[in-house]
Parts: sequence; C-alpha cells; structure tokens
Amino acid sequence: MSKIHGMQALNLEMPERVPRTEYSVLGHPELLTRVTGIPVTKDSSPDVWRQAQRAFLKAWNFDFMWNTDIAHSIFGEYYTDMGHAVYAAGGTDFSAAKESKFKDEDDVLAFDPWEAFGERKEEEIIAFLNQEYARGCDFWDDAVNMNGIYVTCMSGLIDLFGWDLLLTAAGVDPKGFGETANRYAQWVQQYINALAKCQAPVIMLHDDIVWTEGPFLHPQWYREYIFPNYKKYLRPLLEAGKKVLFTSDGCYTQFVDDIAQCGFHGFVLEPGTDMEYIAHKYGKTHAFVGNADTRILLMGDREDIYKEVKRCMDIGKNCPGFFMAVGNHIPANTPVDHALWYNEFYEELSRR
Repeated sequence: MSKIHGMQALNLEMPERVPRTEYSVLGHPELLTRVTGIPVTKDSSPDVWRQAQRAFLKAWNFDFMWNTDIAHSIFGEYYTDMGHAVYAAGGTDFSAAKESKFKDEDDVLAFDPWEAFGERKEEEIIAFLNQEYARGCDFWDDAVNMNGIYVTCMSGLIDLFGWDLLLTAAGVDPKGFGETANRYAQWVQQYINALAKCQAPVIMLHDDIVWTEGPFLHPQWYREYIFPNYKKYLRPLLEAGKKVLFTSDGCYTQFVDDIAQCGFHGFVLEPGTDMEYIAHKYGKTHAFVGNADTRILLMGDREDIYKEVKRCMDIGKNCPGFFMAVGNHIPANTPVDHALWYNEFYEELSRR
C-alpha cells in the first residue's frame, strides 16, 4: 500500500497512515543487518547491498523515494570540486578538493553556460530521465518514484564556482552575479523542459538556497534573481500535470511563502525550517516532508526520540500531505537501537 499512500498524500487525500521516507539510511550496514537479518558490511557485494536495501524498504514501509538525476556531472571540467568529508560507512565518500577552473570573481561574473556547454539534445535528456525512472521503479516500485534535478539554480552556482568565489562575486557585484544566475537558469531551462516531458509523475527540484541559520545573500537578491526563475521553471512542469516538490537544506522559513507562490506542490525540509509554519499556512493545500532532527537520534535517549517523533506528528498528522522523515538524514554513525526506537515510535503514532 506504500505507493498508494504516497500518492494519496501528494494528492492531499489523507491516507489512513502518515506515509514516510528517509535519507541515507540505506547506507547504514549495521541497521540494515539488524532489520533484515541479511549480513551486510561496507565491503559486501552490490548484490548483497541491493538485497538488504530492498528488504529494508519493505520492513520500514517507504512511501516516497527522494531522487534527483541531473547533477554536477553536467558541468564536466567546469565543476569546482570542493572535496567531501567522511560521511558514509567506512569513509568511502571522502575526496580531496581540486583546483577550480575559475580563478577570480571576474571569471564568475563573465561566465556564460551557453558558451561553455552549448545546447543539449532534449531527446537525449528525456531518454536518460526515463531510464533512471525505470531504474528506480525496478529497485523499489512500492513507493512514489520521481525524476529531478539537484543543480536547479543556486546549487548549480555553488557546484560551478565553489563557496569562496560565489560569495566574493555576489558581494562585489550583486547585480552582475544576478545576471550570471539568470544566464545559468536560462541554460538549465532545457533540462526542466525535458523533465516536463519525462514519464515520472513527480518531479523534485533541489536547490540549497540557504545555510543553517538562513539566507547567505540579501533576501531581496533571491526575490529578484532566484524565485522569478523558479516560476519560469514551473510553467512547463505544471502544464504537463507534474507534481513538483522543492527541497533545500538549512533554514528557508523566510522564503516559504515565496516558494509556495512559485507554484510548488510541496516542501521537503530539514529541522531548521519551521514546519509548524508550513503546516499552519499550507497544511491543507501543500504536501510537506520532515522534519525530525537526526541530532536527537544521535545523542538522545529513548524518551527524547519519542518526544521528537511526537512533535512532528502533532504538527503534521492532521495535514493530508504530511510525510514523516528525519529531515537531516540517518547516517551510518546513528546508533542502531536509536534508529529502531525511532521506527517503533513512527509506527506507533502514524495511524490516523
């Protein structure tokens, strides 16, 4: 029933239980082993990992598979690799930073993605998206699967330029950096148009527009250069009948109304964003996914974890489009018993 419950929630039809998703938990080998009985370690074969992950999805009853397909690989040599700290089990995701192709803020302000990358063939993008959607459905069909883009606008600029040059260029010449953002958005529109024509009924637009404490540029800059581009993105997606969801890390409470006005059907959020505000103002008109705090799973006791699940349920349970999730992931260092308590309390409180 998971796929049914997931679509009911996205259609604001109030499923009989609060549906759920989680992030990163499929990379937690100890938890996979405890839940499924299938021994898995960081060194297990891909077939063993897949078997354990599929069994875990069934045991934890996922209704929604968060996914984006279009990421920084589309930038080729222009991707600024800032490196990656250890996060995954066994540190397999560590990478060192590499030198950026961009030397200074003048390079950022002059950058033209049409000149650097050229036009992409729409039919090839659509074929790729449909292939990835089929792959997701094959992996776990009893949930809502989707296509999406990770580098929607601000996240694309971060991946292109890196934080130092992005912030420098935006500080030196906010208008010029806005023009760079507009050129980028115009180039990305070809990917959005392909998303409108792909087979997936649900589309995820991911864009990290804020930090943990809120915007890192002046709010008016976003309203001049980010949200107008979102509206252009949404037009073909909405005309195609897609359900379109928005994700950002950090605290985007200040921009919830702006995002809603762009036309998104739902919000995916971390604990920093005020879910109670979303539920109060948009709980009957929009879906939303979140937002238990992983820090409580990491460091809290059984009572703390129960209170956190109850907090989320008290906010969202009366809203037809609410999905439960740990908003900032269940990484591999989460104590297994704590994750099991979290799931126990979710199951206890999820029935309507």
